[in-house]
Amino acid sequence: MAGLYTSLRQQPSSSATKLVLLLTLLPLTLALFAFSLQWRGGELDDDPSSMWSSHDEELSTFSRMDHETMMNMETHHSNSDCSHILGHGSAPSFPYFKDLKFNYDKDFEPKICITTSTSAGLDQILPWMFYHKVIGVSNFFMFVEGKAASPDVSKVLESIPGVKVVYRTRELEEQQARSRIWNETWLSYFFYKPCNYELFVKQSLNMEMAIVMAREADMDWIIHLDTDELIHPDGARGYSLRQLLAHMPNNVDMVIFPNYESSVERDDVTEPFTEVSMFKKNFDHLPNEVYREMHSESLHGNPNYFLTYGNGKSAARIQDHLRPNGAHRWHNYMKSPNEIKLKVAAVLHFTYSKFSDLTSRRDRCSCKPTKEDVKRCFMLEFDRNAFVVASTASNDEMLHWYREHVVWTDKTEKLKLLRKGILTRIYAPMIIIQGLREAGVFRSVIESAQSSVSTDKLMESIDNSTSTDISSQSHQSRDIRTTSEVFDFTAHKPAVPPLSPPVYDSDFDSES
Repeated sequence: MAGLYTSLRQQPSSSATKLVLLLTLLPLTLALFAFSLQWRGGELDDDPSSMWSSHDEELSTFSRMDHETMMNMETHHSNSDCSHILGHGSAPSFPYFKDLKFNYDKDFEPKICITTSTSAGLDQILPWMFYHKVIGVSNFFMFVEGKAASPDVSKVLESIPGVKVVYRTRELEEQQARSRIWNETWLSYFFYKPCNYELFVKQSLNMEMAIVMAREADMDWIIHLDTDELIHPDGARGYSLRQLLAHMPNNVDMVIFPNYESSVERDDVTEPFTEVSMFKKNFDHLPNEVYREMHSESLHGNPNYFLTYGNGKSAARIQDHLRPNGAHRWHNYMKSPNEIKLKVAAVLHFTYSKFSDLTSRRDRCSCKPTKEDVKRCFMLEFDRNAFVVASTASNDEMLHWYREHVVWTDKTEKLKLLRKGILTRIYAPMIIIQGLREAGVFRSVIESAQSSVSTDKLMESIDNSTSTDISSQSHQSRDIRTTSEVFDFTAHKPAVPPLSPPVYDSDFDSES
């Protein structure tokens, strides 16, 4: 009996020990499991993007921020006034921008430039530009009009090192009217059509001029981006675009970045770059069976998988005979470019991410809101539908349509698509841009330009820079035209327009 009593008396003690051990190991196991899921690795080396802080390992945490921090950032609402552009804090609270200077040493290679055609304001351009400076872009060739060409905006842009501003003047239009492109067939389908077709031709002509500027600036790579697009160099060491392109084989002429499309979760977004973290992945980054299985559920009541284009953007190596091939691709007059498509990195397209995008896009086009006329003006079906709605519906009806076709509010639907990999969360750009704002980078740029450039000097610099650009382009154009007489370029493939992703319908499914 004594032995039995002793055994019974020691049993609670043994159970308690096991319980304590279980409670100790469980959170440790969960923490290790979460760490292994989120870890993406990568170390920093002698790249400019690793110079922003003395703590090299901090940059790699962009992909691993905790959910609570992200939710706090996503629910932050900022005003659209001047304080929104400048930022609020005077003391930098972001560790990656310590002693930040965006002056790249000439020895850093490869040298990357971006060209864009924009009418946006500083609230969009500055976050876009300095984000790309952080990941390794040194030069920007900006073809501006509208708000972007106004004195208040242009004088800030001109004050930033590495930025060349080209204004849409009569001289520029006359120069581009003499471009060889008009005598070739690869872009001819888009000539003399309104709205998006006209923009597509304008972008191609600007890209042609930007190639010359890139060569003069001794650039190695050129990328054409809109100011609602951000390069996402996922998988590259140190989240560095320079590192990604530096490791391209020498025989690669063009690198294609598949695009991910913003999937907004609210109808009151004002700062897409710092408020949107959910994106729909490109079909090129999905298993074919997943894309086919989830295609209909991913449409969100729309005609295609993406609202707008699905064929990505590209970077081209600067070399002889390079030419644009529409806004999405590059080509070469003397050969077919050797291209590769990236399996992890992407370009993030923040399309229709603000409700006001409906009316702003409508106001840029004078087409009639009829089914026949919108086909003349827009290449993609969603753009056509959005234009008709914005032109004919009341504000309440537009908001209802926007919520149904653009905003993702169903939590169950989102969770299912996130688990399947159709949707994904990306926080790195949000963190970088918010950090730039908190560090006072945008405020410093604007205040510096306002204090150093008078209106008179600004207008003088506009005249001088424009005349210089045009004269250099005139010389290049004469050289190009002489070359075009020797070769037959009609055999080159036509320009690549914005293309919708592939469609999987019931017939396809039944055949497969």
